Amino acid sequence: VRAFPYLHRAFQRLRHPMLMLPVGGLVLGALGALGGPLTLFKGLDQIAELAADPEGWSAGQFATMTVVKLAALTVAATCGFRGGRIFPSVFVGTALGLCAHALVPAVQPAVGVAAGVLGMLLAITRQGWVSLFTAAVLVASPVIVALLCVASLPAWLLVTGRPQMQLRADGTPIR
Repeated sequence: VRAFPYLHRAFQRLRHPMLMLPVGGLVLGALGALGGPLTLFKGLDQIAELAADPEGWSAGQFATMTVVKLAALTVAATCGFRGGRIFPSVFVGTALGLCAHALVPAVQPAVGVAAGVLGMLLAITRQGWVSLFTAAVLVASPVIVALLCVASLPAWLLVTGRPQMQLRADGTPIR
């Protein structure tokens, strides 16, 4: 969110969509090569692949996927590509939660994924209910849903008033 206006300004300096889109595509291609096939596209199908085998990747691989997908989300949003932010953010939250599980095995994968998705969606969208329901649907556990309800208020208070991943016409972030 903090890098969004700066990267947007950098792409706007190219001044023409037929320059912005190919340059953005090259950056996205490089990020895809770095992050691997799971970091490509919107991330919905890839979330299922991550969740099917959470022990199949190391904490470093999950961290790489998280950083690459965040960078790709920011580049795609700033260079003019169409698409949403919800599913890529859900992928990032899932990878981050599974990274927490890989680093600290006592963190259950469902708890890590739910907390990661809730936090990422709150940071990107500022939509408390959407974030809560999306995280709850991913784990489908009444105990975890209760935990998410308690965790969502302080998380929402942390992001309230911070810059959003949207810009005004003059290029300044919306708060």
